[in-house]
Amino acid sequence: MKVIGFIGYSNTGKTTLIEKLIPLLIARGLRVSTLKNAHHGFDMDRPGKDSFRYRQAGSAQVLIATSERWALLTEVRGGPVPLEALIAQLAPCDLVLVEGFKSEGHFPRIEVRRTTNAEPPIFPHDANVIAVAADHAIDTALPVLDLNDAAKIAGFIVERLELA
Repeated sequence: MKVIGFIGYSNTGKTTLIEKLIPLLIARGLRVSTLKNAHHGFDMDRPGKDSFRYRQAGSAQVLIATSERWALLTEVRGGPVPLEALIAQLAPCDLVLVEGFKSEGHFPRIEVRRTTNAEPPIFPHDANVIAVAADHAIDTALPVLDLNDAAKIAGFIVERLELA
């Protein structure tokens, strides 16, 4: 599996870009999976549901299945799970799109920037950044991709990761 990350500050459009890239990459015949870092605690389960009750009782994992999809909920005890271990949990695919995890992993990343970013760029301090997707000109030797041209970004990813 090839992996590419998308990093940047909040509200730069990382999720929107990934959402546009997925169907474009699938149309190229690739099987795509995604992994997102959620900074805030989240719970896909609801109090009162059987699966929630199993977790409350101490079950380390609960697998919920329907005829349309399944989800495996895993309780993390003893600290965060390393990114590589999370990627290893995914079913085999051609490409994993990772959102966030800007300080973890050694795989290529694209920094997403908007003119509204007041924060300093990440790319000068991260050797894993291979391009910047932005809605404005950026002074860098890295490739600068038009944030509003998902098809061109998809092409860049396919070429750069040798997925064709």
